Amino acid sequence: MMGWMERIRKSLGFSHPDADTEVADEFGVTPWANRGQGAAGTAEDYQIGPDDGVRVAPMPVTSGANVDITYTGLLARSGADQLYVRCGEGPGPWQNLRDVAMERSGASGSWHAELKVSQDGGTLEFCFHDGADMWDNNRGRNWSVTVHGGGKH
Repeated sequence: MMGWMERIRKSLGFSHPDADTEVADEFGVTPWANRGQGAAGTAEDYQIGPDDGVRVAPMPVTSGANVDITYTGLLARSGADQLYVRCGEGPGPWQNLRDVAMERSGASGSWHAELKVSQDGGTLEFCFHDGADMWDNNRGRNWSVTVHGGGKH
């Protein structure tokens, strides 16, 4: 059975097995073998998109719970001195809009913020900025995760 990366490689005309890096460069992603970030997609930790530099834990997000957002995206890689996660609850116009200062985590280059989810259901929506008018808003789409009511009916 042909793997997904091999199918993409062949469809783009990259025939040799070491072409994963070329395919990844073409699409601006990092091959899984080079990620070094541990297993993504577990119940405790979830990477929002392929190598978008955003992780949310724990998953699923439950109303009233604390969540940790980890960011290693564009602003983190650009050497920002301070980062903030701007967040609110949705969908639609964001409610409870706030900026939360993030903390740099040692030499890894990642930034972390802990948020308390206050909405019962809906979505937690967020983007990042450096306080100097540089933004990472997921190419205008922001990031969002579904907030579950935690078994409340």
